[in-house]
Amino acid sequence: MNEYGLRGRRPRRTKIVVEDTQPLDFQAFHTLYRGDYVRWAELYLGSRADAEDAVDGAMLELLAQWAKVLEQAEPAAYAWWLVKNRVKDAARDRDRRQKMADAIFATRSLYENVVDPIGELETTMALWQAIDALPERQHDVALMRLALGRTTRETAGVLGITEATVRSTLRDARRRLAEALGYDLKKGHDDARNVD
Repeated sequence: MNEYGLRGRRPRRTKIVVEDTQPLDFQAFHTLYRGDYVRWAELYLGSRADAEDAVDGAMLELLAQWAKVLEQAEPAAYAWWLVKNRVKDAARDRDRRQKMADAIFATRSLYENVVDPIGELETTMALWQAIDALPERQHDVALMRLALGRTTRETAGVLGITEATVRSTLRDARRRLAEALGYDLKKGHDDARNVD
């Protein structure tokens, strides 16, 4: 039992509270992006509490250097880079990085009535493994768009890239995923053209 009387849960180490004394643009940034950062980090770390710890730590770093962040050509891209590095550090520190294949056990398809649950499981595992093997930018875009269901505009905002870059990166990611999964896009099923 911890100090809160809960078994298995530990108190959060880092907590950022948005206060009126903080710059208004930071408050807006925090409100706009923290939720997406936490959802991405949870996929990466496999734990909501660890994701919140890592993201809040990154937000504290951003706040401490907010003037420098605003001087960047793309502040959102700089913030994304900092969040990703904080999350990767958390994974390394805790030695708990779960492969994307492990995340399939949290997917709702396992809780629904499916005709072939083993086939569904194998397909889902293969998809997560293929996503995990994508190059970094394609991986990030694929997770935002396909796993988290974000629009092109939302993904561009979170990652600090243009909408055109999101679309082309997702197109490339879908081609790689189709290739990895043995799916022939030339047979008239090229959904990669319709990314939004």
